[in-house]
Amino acid sequence: MTPLRTINLLRCLFVIFAAFVGVSVGPALFNSLWVGAGAGLVFGLVVVLADRLLKGVTLRTFSAATFGLLLGLFFSRLLLASDVLRNASEDTQWIVSLGVYCTFGYLGMMLAIRSGRDEFSLIIPYVRFRQSAVQDVPLIVDSNILIDGRLDRLRKTGFIGASFIVPRFILDELQLLADSGDSLRRERGRRALNLLDDLRRLEPSSVTVHESQVEAEAKIDGKLVQLALLLGARLLTNDSNLCKIARLQNVVALNLNELADALRPQLASGDELEIALIKEGKELHQAVGYLPDGTMVVVNHGRPYLGQTVGVRISSVVHTTAGRLFFAELKKP
Repeated sequence: MTPLRTINLLRCLFVIFAAFVGVSVGPALFNSLWVGAGAGLVFGLVVVLADRLLKGVTLRTFSAATFGLLLGLFFSRLLLASDVLRNASEDTQWIVSLGVYCTFGYLGMMLAIRSGRDEFSLIIPYVRFRQSAVQDVPLIVDSNILIDGRLDRLRKTGFIGASFIVPRFILDELQLLADSGDSLRRERGRRALNLLDDLRRLEPSSVTVHESQVEAEAKIDGKLVQLALLLGARLLTNDSNLCKIARLQNVVALNLNELADALRPQLASGDELEIALIKEGKELHQAVGYLPDGTMVVVNHGRPYLGQTVGVRISSVVHTTAGRLFFAELKKP
């Protein structure tokens, strides 16, 4: 991603260049050096304004529009080559030809922009575009997923192969946390910044800081969704509300908590397993063990076996606000 400062510098250089061109041609066209400079300056500003208005248009969209325009002009040429206007006056022929070219050119561009890449094979037989893998689509990370700390372990598994995009406003938010007077908030901010630093050192190309061109007044969640729409990227977060907002706007949002829930073992009454009993339960005869994902299993009559790994059979499952709670009985030898 090109930094915003570099883009603004190039814009300023272009406006200055346009003003110098105006100074060069001003005496010949306008008989005035200053009028030429003003005309060149206005021209440069108009081009920069057009660039700002087209900030959401990518090279892929521009290529599709160009292809659609060529198709529209081709069909317009075929229609006008039929000499349907041979008996009309020259002025009428010129007006109708202009209308036909504009109409078919516009329709061709709009149809090409709205079409998918595979649909081009209907027009150009035997031509197929390579499907871009889902893993190639970049991931925009929010502050919650960085503070969470599980991003590095998830990346090492290989299930996420895309590069990570960290917006500038997310870095600013983490810096405020790291400089906070609250020790807990300061520790969370520093942990997130250390995680980014480790990722950047291990794989420099895996983390990109994006100088975001989004509405400054919008909230953090709104900025993330706007940036994902602008870049055609996915969101990686553990904020369920952000996921709902993003999905309502057709943005692919990956929730790390949903992934963790999906990977939890699906135990039911009657299932048997081995578990280590590590602490006492509330009742005198109970002992408590934990599954690999942290789910608590309360074993009845397991108090004498504390510190041991025993075989148990799930007797019931209780759903609480903190998650699932399993009750189990010792397996009889």
